[in-house]
Amino acid sequence: MSARTYHDPLHGAIRLSRREPAEALAIDLIDTPVFQRLRRIRQLGPAYLTFHGAESSRFTHSLGVLHLARQALGNLGRSHPELSEHRGVLYAAALLHDVGHGPLSHSGEEMYGLHHESWSSRLIREHPSLREPLEAFAEGTADQVADLLEHGRFRNPAIKALVSSQLDCDRLDYLLRDSYNTGASYGVLDLERILASLTLAPDGQLALQPKGLMAVEHYLVVRNLMYRSVYNHRLNVVCNWLLNRTIALARELGPDQVWADAVMQRWLWEPKSLDLEAFLGNDDVRTGYHLQRWLEEGPAPLQQLCGRVLNRELLRASDLSQLPQERRLALLARA
Repeated sequence: MSARTYHDPLHGAIRLSRREPAEALAIDLIDTPVFQRLRRIRQLGPAYLTFHGAESSRFTHSLGVLHLARQALGNLGRSHPELSEHRGVLYAAALLHDVGHGPLSHSGEEMYGLHHESWSSRLIREHPSLREPLEAFAEGTADQVADLLEHGRFRNPAIKALVSSQLDCDRLDYLLRDSYNTGASYGVLDLERILASLTLAPDGQLALQPKGLMAVEHYLVVRNLMYRSVYNHRLNVVCNWLLNRTIALARELGPDQVWADAVMQRWLWEPKSLDLEAFLGNDDVRTGYHLQRWLEEGPAPLQQLCGRVLNRELLRASDLSQLPQERRLALLARA
């Protein structure tokens, strides 16, 4: 098919056409198993235990970032047509910026001790299904995209800023999407005005026209409120602690006491030697399955932790404000 449409709950119809080379590249990248794996990784990790609608995937978010990057470039391109030469790098970077996420997104990074930027870069450089279409588009594209995502390096500062900055397409999409999926009313942005207000400064840096100032000020307030109300919600912190402790305990107990399949064995006890196949083999499905197995047949301490996560038997917060300061400090030190 020469065209396809993704119906997004936030942005409406996201249409891609093979008649446009950079969009054809995006279609090829979307169809790879590496990118399809993002359907099996929750955008907000275990936040669904706190906000029951938080079931959206990294796949959905990545398509949204591509859509916003395309819109932003379209607006900027009317007055700066020279930016169009970077269309392929921008689209690929927007689409693949999260391809290196492990299970449960940012929670998985803490659990397993990995960094998604490094893995995104490695997959783009080394995995044939990503590198080959990027290099077929234009020689050197794979390394340019990898450098942009891992190190924030690209020869055009405006394109770099659209991918990685304090006001990039990634942040704009996840604030809107996470607000929508969690039911929080704080994440409403004047997205159209922000994108329409983008311009280039004389030195080529991404800048903002005065008409967009209030919309960006509102964006900064929204970001603060989303961190306070969603990302750093106390129950979300509890869930992350339980998951971190579960993986840490499984590692401590070792393969003699803890069952794991071949892929999970690598993730638990050989994390520094993960190859591409073993990395891509782990997602929310595989990690969730191991939590279930450990609940059924693991050592008792591991069973207890898995039961708390799977059955939502979360630890409760206690008000310590009435205790003497010395006692509060002692409990904090113990925690």
